[in-house]
Amino acid sequence: MTTQQSTDIIVEELRGRISTADLHRSARVDRYDPGDELVYDAEAVIGAERGGSGTIRLVVERFVGGGFAGQVYKVRVLDVAGGEIDGISPGSSYAIKILIPPSGGALLFRNVLYGIGFQGPFQLQSNPAAARSGALWQKFIRRGASIGLAEEGAVNDIHATFIDTTLGSCGELSDWVDGRTWRLEVDEHLDYLKRWRQGKPVPPEKLGSDEYRAKKVFMAEFVTLLHEMGAHEFARQYEWSTCKSQPNCLKRSDTEGDPAAGLLAVDFRAGLALLPFLPMSPGDLKLIVLGLFRGSLVQFDRGNIDELESFVDRHSDRFADMRPLLEDLREADEIYRDSVPDVTHNRLRLLYDRKLWDTLLDRSRRGWRIRNIIDDDCLENLEKSFFLTLFFRVLGLIPILGGFIRRLWGRDDLRRHYRGILTSREYLRRAIRAKIAESILPWHRAGRVRPDRALALAKSPPMFLLHLPLSILPVGIHRFLTDRDYFRERLRYIFIRPVRLYFDAAMREEWLFTMVEEGEAKHIIDHEEAAIIRSRIKDPFIQKYLKSLAVHVCTVPITQVVSVLVALIYVWTHPEMPRAQAWAVGAGIIALFQVVPISPGSLVRGLYVVYLVIRERNFKDYNIAVFLGFFKYIGYLAFPIQMAQRYPTLARFMAGHWATEAVHVVPVFGEGGALLEHWIFRLFYNWPLTIRRRARQRMQRRSMSSPRYWHIAALAIGAAAVFGAADFSYVASNRTLPELGDLVHLVLLLPLICGWGTTIAAGGAPMGRRILGASLCGLGVGLLYTAASVFAGSSGGVPIESAAIMSSVVWRVFLFSIIATVGAIATEIVLGE
Repeated sequence: MTTQQSTDIIVEELRGRISTADLHRSARVDRYDPGDELVYDAEAVIGAERGGSGTIRLVVERFVGGGFAGQVYKVRVLDVAGGEIDGISPGSSYAIKILIPPSGGALLFRNVLYGIGFQGPFQLQSNPAAARSGALWQKFIRRGASIGLAEEGAVNDIHATFIDTTLGSCGELSDWVDGRTWRLEVDEHLDYLKRWRQGKPVPPEKLGSDEYRAKKVFMAEFVTLLHEMGAHEFARQYEWSTCKSQPNCLKRSDTEGDPAAGLLAVDFRAGLALLPFLPMSPGDLKLIVLGLFRGSLVQFDRGNIDELESFVDRHSDRFADMRPLLEDLREADEIYRDSVPDVTHNRLRLLYDRKLWDTLLDRSRRGWRIRNIIDDDCLENLEKSFFLTLFFRVLGLIPILGGFIRRLWGRDDLRRHYRGILTSREYLRRAIRAKIAESILPWHRAGRVRPDRALALAKSPPMFLLHLPLSILPVGIHRFLTDRDYFRERLRYIFIRPVRLYFDAAMREEWLFTMVEEGEAKHIIDHEEAAIIRSRIKDPFIQKYLKSLAVHVCTVPITQVVSVLVALIYVWTHPEMPRAQAWAVGAGIIALFQVVPISPGSLVRGLYVVYLVIRERNFKDYNIAVFLGFFKYIGYLAFPIQMAQRYPTLARFMAGHWATEAVHVVPVFGEGGALLEHWIFRLFYNWPLTIRRRARQRMQRRSMSSPRYWHIAALAIGAAAVFGAADFSYVASNRTLPELGDLVHLVLLLPLICGWGTTIAAGGAPMGRRILGASLCGLGVGLLYTAASVFAGSSGGVPIESAAIMSSVVWRVFLFSIIATVGAIATEIVLGE
């Protein structure tokens, strides 16, 4: 039962329009809002005979989020009536997870995968035995943590399960954890971190990334414990290699002083079934193979209770009070497993086991009632007929229409509702009014429409119909196309705001303060670090860096604008080409601009840094940004990386803020706290710091040697000789000189070797001269190769025009200089200390 009294005025207005429509059917609800009161008949996890059951009344404090497994809320318990439930105290905050996603798309995808794997509905949502089985497993795992992890508190405690009749799903209540995922740590020793991950010995003083390493060790030990306890498929939730399991382990906020303390496993409910032909992460490949060895073709949350019992027997002193729960777990798990056909596990049992079919159909009927597909009267009728139940189940296999027919058959309120629509114009008007309000409610929550616009749409069916087709678009695009004020605001944000940031110091400071507040909310920095950043905002160097960051923001749209213009010009200048082909090429041009390492925007950004170096005659303060600024994507972090030594807290925050904002657009793997977020931060921030550290150490070692440059000429002559030999051979065979494309392997390989050889043999030469030497070597190869080509052509009787010679010189000097320079830089990057 739900008392919907949201603190959001717009939500209340929309709900009021739904309730005053006075429909025969109940209102459609996909999630709750802060202030809503929820009342559940809850069953204690440890059993009625020990902890009891009761009616709990909760108030939603906030919506935490939702994924494939369900939706999570922070709630406060108002009271418990009709009994007591161990661990639940009125007035305290807890977490509830209702096992149905708030998103219709996520619900469909989850159910399709589960249906393919187990040939039935998602059991955690519709089967109380499945919810109880998972909760009991979590209780045993929590006690096992006191053995494998030396602390029972390393696993979050779960107290009760319940059925939410409004959303149509089972749910669970557990402790609320004040915590975070992980902090993005500055580490200039990624080379040593790599050796640590490989299990090689590393001096402790060389290791950084303390929280990262602590979480990795904790999760590895926890996975080992889960397998020892027989919870093999629960371990999937904490397998590091899946790249999406890291948010399931939190660090408690009261343990900030110790990177390894306060780690807590909080999520044991899988969202997606793992099918053998559909791995969804690198780690899934390993899990599929291990599952096959266990005889589990499709994996979700199956455990081995016999192995659990053996574990309990080996540690009987720790589980003395929990032994009776083993039988509860066996009973609940047997019902759970027999509630779906699951041909990969049940196999031939489906042909002869009457008990299996009785359980399957009984739980199907109960599941339909829980999911609000049928009402109590229909449930009673289905319980009287085996064949009617079987037919009702088969009916659900019909896409779209089957679900509608089942609901119409199963619910008297829906039959009265549709009868009213067909027979009463007034009822039809009220039904449309309620349906529009129900559709706008999630739009309002997602920010698709501004608050006052939401109410206006609810009162105007024609305007709602104009918005409806756009609701399949991403939120920002939907609002951009339908909200004039938002349209103007976004254009100002993209084109005018960056310019204002460059000229307005107060606006730049406000910009930084806003980002700092967001960083605190996302736990990228703590309160002390935020205070440090705010206190140093007036520092001249920080002001200079903020101004440079404003220039970086100005360059963001340049590449997109140029790419679109080039594509349009191409289409316009090729009228003879079929329009579909021309537009396809134009789209390819736009895509190419997104992947090239140096783009128009990054070129402008890099040239601006060069301008600062020349104007201020100060290379030291820009020695990293002057190189990184020219590169696409990583160039946005050029100044945060540059600030790392002088302002480490601000630098880490800026890099973390920008990197995480970019990665969170990636579905599933881009979740906050997942491995991709950390990997991007390491790649674009910590790896350049590691390269800088290694370069400095090499330069210190090289300073003991004298610089050498004579080898540059030798490398250029050698490479030109190889090119010349290739030309002579080509002329002898084809009676014409080769194009660069005919020798593409040499064009790429030889200049790279020249760049590598230049820096390797340069002795004590400083970095800048090594790079310059590689460029000059490439230039020399281009000039000498052109001379060799002219000689080869003349010897073979091939006519050569002066224009062709000049064109060859320009292209060869340009390409070979760039490739040789890249070779030298790449060599410096990969070289050790």
